[in-house]
Amino acid sequence: MVIHFFLRHLVNVIGGVLVITSLLASIPTLGASKDILQAIVGIEAQIPNDARTARILGTQRQGNGIVIDNEGLIVTIGYLILEATNIKVTHQDGTRIPAENVAYDHESGLGLVRVPSGSKLKPLRLGNSSQLSKDDKAIILTHSNEHPIRGVQVVSRRVFTGYWEYMLENAIFTSPPHSFHSGAALVGENGKLLGVGSLLVNDAATPNVFLPGNMFVPINELKPVLADLLQHGRRTGPKRPWIGANTSEINGRIFVSRITKNGPADKAGLSVGDLIIGVNDISIGDQEDFYRKLWSSGEPGQVIKLNIVPQQLKKLQIQELKIKSGDRSKWLKIKRFF
Repeated sequence: MVIHFFLRHLVNVIGGVLVITSLLASIPTLGASKDILQAIVGIEAQIPNDARTARILGTQRQGNGIVIDNEGLIVTIGYLILEATNIKVTHQDGTRIPAENVAYDHESGLGLVRVPSGSKLKPLRLGNSSQLSKDDKAIILTHSNEHPIRGVQVVSRRVFTGYWEYMLENAIFTSPPHSFHSGAALVGENGKLLGVGSLLVNDAATPNVFLPGNMFVPINELKPVLADLLQHGRRTGPKRPWIGANTSEINGRIFVSRITKNGPADKAGLSVGDLIIGVNDISIGDQEDFYRKLWSSGEPGQVIKLNIVPQQLKKLQIQELKIKSGDRSKWLKIKRFF
């Protein structure tokens, strides 16, 4: 059944790629002079060795960015620039210029940088990602020598949960996959930006069913918080509590896979391998349910009670662990350039 499912979607995707030829021609800037690629830039970010994310994400990061206004504002995927102290942007003609680190938004996963307004980069207009549906055709644009333009098909719109206390309500999943996906642009038939590349996934169409593809952050995630990000470097309003625990969902159960050193969970005594079965004495289901209950507990600083089965116990016994939650943004070493 899995093989049949994979082949069926593969045929659909191949058919979608063939349609991309006409789709490219239907977008004036792509079909004619490909000027739309001028909005796609390369991003290189240097992160200090003592940054919180240096060990996991590395100190040298590369990917794509998308120019979205006439003042040199560029949207990218946040992990490329998170805690960066030096950022360079590369034009399509190879010119490299320094960029300012403007904002990082963990809830959406997006980041913003800015280059001098005199850089003469052509922006890509923002589209409406809520109108993008399963089976729609789209184009991935990257700052890559190999496959800068690739046709794809939307194979799923669904909730995405990440092990790093992250969730998107209506993520965009496409196939076939593009390897240089970080910060890539997902463009619709009208030539407008619909999503920002985030991840390479193995189950693009349906959870736990093999079909390689990419996950994109819908551009509509940016619109309601853009003003906050430009003014404050982060979104304002209520904050989500953070405990500093990576989790994995295995057969519908939530296990701790990594603990952030000196983070809230570490200080409270949570350990790798512990099984989380409840939040504040309310049982949890999958990872999505865990996050919703965790974040509904209050703002950072709130004490959250986890109901756990510690891995180290010889006998099955439920324990209560109280964690004083924190603010992830304050824990990170984020430097704004202005």
